[in-house]
Amino acid sequence: MEHCTLAVGILEALVSALILYKIASARRGRSLFIRRIPGLAAIDEAVGRATEMGRPILFSPGMDPLSIVTLQALAVAGYVARTAARYNTRLIVPVRDPAIYPIAEEILREAYAAEGRPELFDPEDIRFLSDRQFAYASGCVGIMNRERVAANFFFGYFYAESLILGEAGTQVGALQVAGTPATTQLPFFIVSCDYTIMAEEFYAATAYLTREPVLLGSLVGQDWAKVGLVVLIGVGAALATVLGPASSVLRLMLTQFGGG
Repeated sequence: MEHCTLAVGILEALVSALILYKIASARRGRSLFIRRIPGLAAIDEAVGRATEMGRPILFSPGMDPLSIVTLQALAVAGYVARTAARYNTRLIVPVRDPAIYPIAEEILREAYAAEGRPELFDPEDIRFLSDRQFAYASGCVGIMNRERVAANFFFGYFYAESLILGEAGTQVGALQVAGTPATTQLPFFIVSCDYTIMAEEFYAATAYLTREPVLLGSLVGQDWAKVGLVVLIGVGAALATVLGPASSVLRLMLTQFGGG
């Protein structure tokens, strides 16, 4: 509770107000800018390529059990499914955790129905492979080779199997897009995939793809809040440099923000 100071409370209120304001602006139809993320912009390209080649798409939601990372990955899977339904392209989703299976099935079913193509949805294309790390990876590699997939999407949390998946996709000539918050696996996806979505880009994916006002406003509001915090840190550093650590002004700021 040492950080529950008046200044921190005011700061939290300002950040919340900024996010709510941006959400309200998005709901009123105001255009909010999000920079282009090449990996997310390439999703339509990858689905289009698979359609032209007459080959399926594989989407892996990662190795984690049900978590915020997996839910984000499944949200992206829903967008990919809608695009695939629009172009009449087959989508295969292998899962590792049994708890994810019914969620993935429902998300894809709704995606196909939303595009007016419910008859294209095939539950057999959502496959539980194994809850073992490398058994799951081997199963994905087998699907890539047997089905000759034209595009791979790896979204979620991955571990040592990341390079196995990326290399297997490269061998079958698939266009590959990977997105993960796992910093230790980013180098392997970068060298084996055509596009890699990293760090906070991964969590911005749903807002970027859907342009849903609440998600979009939250994302932009948080970005502006981060800008404000960086400015505040800069001001504090400047005051510490100019006034010195013994300054009463600086001591007051440190006390209010729980730093001393």
